[in-house]
Amino acid sequence: MADDKGKYRINAVAEMTGIPAATLRAWERRYGVPEPRRTESSYRVYSDADVELIRRVRELCDQGMAPSEAAKLVLADLEQRTTTPANSGDPFKAAADAIVRAVDAFDPQQVEGAVRHAMALGTATAVFDRVLRPAMAEVGQRWHDGVFSIGQEHMATQIVESAASSMLRLVQHDDAERTVVVACFADDTHSLPLYGFSLHMAVWGHRVVRLGTRTPPHAIRQAVEEIDPELVGLSVTVTPPPHRARELVEEYASACGETPWVVGGAAAPELAELIEQQGGVVVEGYDPRTIRRTVESLASKHRKRKRTK
Repeated sequence: MADDKGKYRINAVAEMTGIPAATLRAWERRYGVPEPRRTESSYRVYSDADVELIRRVRELCDQGMAPSEAAKLVLADLEQRTTTPANSGDPFKAAADAIVRAVDAFDPQQVEGAVRHAMALGTATAVFDRVLRPAMAEVGQRWHDGVFSIGQEHMATQIVESAASSMLRLVQHDDAERTVVVACFADDTHSLPLYGFSLHMAVWGHRVVRLGTRTPPHAIRQAVEEIDPELVGLSVTVTPPPHRARELVEEYASACGETPWVVGGAAAPELAELIEQQGGVVVEGYDPRTIRRTVESLASKHRKRKRTK
């Protein structure tokens, strides 16, 4: 834990954090972040813990979040930390476990609170990879085992996907020069894996155009023609019947044309042979480094082909 003793005057904190003194006073007055101690002469004195809070609020603001919302997330995280034993281990795992416990209680407010706390733990990709994704994997497994009801699974999915959508808006750069189109297979309703891919692509400098679940090939064709992305990313979590799988893969290949396309998701390995026969690339597992190398290689080759035309 950071030192909680007041030791810095406001001008020193402004220089340390890059936040003007007037803004620090406004944050204290409006949001209670932080609440520095006062000397006998009523001067504000900030501790290392106060400086840490300010820096975390600034990081969230730099990602596009409003100061009021950033302050709420940071304070929620601080409250969670003060009520969690110091030896609780990995805070990301603790946050994922808290979400699962809230789902077990079938309490949407508790789930939302646990998710808000998780969102203040780090970057959007870290929160998704280390909290939201494993939490929902556990929820899905408990639903499969009959421990959780379909209602609990749907409640958790709705709340977590809403949070992932908010994080994507924060990290998205509308002025990015490179664009990627992402969508789920036509018969697929599981969009959470798509959020993980989208968050990483946005952080890597792409403008992400999400077409969502149940996206038919003709929608991909239209997007490719009108947007001219440098990559199409598709997600498939449930294996279609053989005849349907062949039909969809062939139509997606035709829709993408010369634009590189990759397919990920739990069912992608089962369709690998079909996809590769049609010129697509399968990304197995969930290793962001591998995914990045794959998409950057494909995008680079695509740009070179366009320049030589």
